[in-house]
Amino acid sequence: MKKMTKKNKYLLAVVFAALGVIILFVCLVVGIFRGIFSKKEFVKKPEIDYSAIQVARPEMQEAFLTNNVNSRPGTPLEKVRGVVVHYTANAGTDARANRNYFESRKEEPDEKGNKVSSHFIIGLDGEILCCVPENEIAYASNGRNGDTLSIECCHPDRTGQFTQATYRSLVHLVSYLCDKYELEQSGVIRHYDVTGKKCPKHMVDHPEAWIGFKKEVVAYLQKCKVGE
Repeated sequence: MKKMTKKNKYLLAVVFAALGVIILFVCLVVGIFRGIFSKKEFVKKPEIDYSAIQVARPEMQEAFLTNNVNSRPGTPLEKVRGVVVHYTANAGTDARANRNYFESRKEEPDEKGNKVSSHFIIGLDGEILCCVPENEIAYASNGRNGDTLSIECCHPDRTGQFTQATYRSLVHLVSYLCDKYELEQSGVIRHYDVTGKKCPKHMVDHPEAWIGFKKEVVAYLQKCKVGE
């Protein structure tokens, strides 16, 4: 094999240098495009165009709790960023019984009180009680109390599965709140998604039920497009 001449070595060095410059240029261009696309993704349009949707307010009864430190502190809820779905964990009880339990917390001293409440309770027959105004926090969702609305759902047995009437009202109510506050679907969560607590039980034990529920909310919203 012939030894490489100085000229050939020089040419080879030039070729490698040129390749290095090209690779550097390509990396720079790719980085710029990634930055552009990531910015576009950050400011992407909402999943649902709420300007074209109008969900009717579901029928509900105001049953506001008395102002007290353990269930209705009167603390302003500045902005609604999500909706949290719960189950009562009191099988067979109705909406009024659970509302009255929240009300009973006012009798407990602040230092010993069990702080618990919810904005809405949906009963076994689909009736909806509003226990805390939407512009105030409720004690239901731990670290998300300050920016979410909470919905407690009654259930007939220990499985935690909702009746069809409860389920239908839940779909309607969540759709209405999503429309009213223009929430992304990622803002519709379970109590489980906040703390890991098995709540709502059936939708934690059966993740496909939760996925199906969220699909039904999207379908309900699409059904409520203005002019359709």
